[in-house]
Amino acid sequence: MSKEIILRRTARELRPNTLVNLGIGLPTGVANYVRPESGIFFQSENGLVGLGPRAVAGFENRALTDAGGGFATAVPGAMSIDSNLSFGLIRGGHVDTTVLGGLQVDEAGHLANWIVPGKMVPGMGGAMDLVACANRVIVAMQHTARGAFKIVPKCTLPLTADRRVTLIITEMAVIEPTEAGLILRERAPGVSVEQIREATEAVLIVDGEVAEMNLAA
Repeated sequence: MSKEIILRRTARELRPNTLVNLGIGLPTGVANYVRPESGIFFQSENGLVGLGPRAVAGFENRALTDAGGGFATAVPGAMSIDSNLSFGLIRGGHVDTTVLGGLQVDEAGHLANWIVPGKMVPGMGGAMDLVACANRVIVAMQHTARGAFKIVPKCTLPLTADRRVTLIITEMAVIEPTEAGLILRERAPGVSVEQIREATEAVLIVDGEVAEMNLAA
C-alpha cells in the first residue's frame, strides 16, 4: 500500500499534454495511475516515447522494455527513438517532469540516487542529465530504508547533480525543497506531523495546518 500511495500522489503532480520521464524502479509504476485521455506522454531514456503501464504477466514483449529492463507496454501513437534523440529531448529541456527514485535527499534539496560506494553499478545512466535539465524533478521514494533515514541534513552518498529538486513524495509526506529549507506540504492519510518528523533526520519547516494528501485518480 505504501508504494501505491507514492505512485497515486505522484501521478496527481503531472500536467496534461506534457512529456514526462519515468526513472528506473518505483517511478515506472506511475504510468499505471494516469488516465489515457490526460495526454501525458511518458518517456523512457532507453528510447521510447509513449511508455504505457507495466506488461501483464504472459503478455511481455522482449523487444519492449523500460530503462531498467522491465517489460513495458506502449500506448497508441508511441514511437521508438535512438539514444541520441532520447537524450537530445532531455538535454534540450523538452522534458516537463522527471520522476526519479532516491537514496537520499538533503536539506538543500540535493538528490543522491545512483550509487552506494562499494557496490557495483552499471553507471549513472541518465539521472544526472535529467536532474540538470528537466523542468521539474520529482523524487518518488520510500521515506526510510530498513530503519535508516533517507531525508537527511546533508547527503553522505555521491550527489546526482547540484540542482535542487522540485518535490519529494513518500508514503508519509509531500515535501518541497526551497531556499529556506524543506517545507512539509502534505501528510499521508492517518499519518501525523510528529510521525513524519520522527522518520526524517533533516529539519522540516511546518507552517500552520498540514493538508492531507489527495489520492483520488
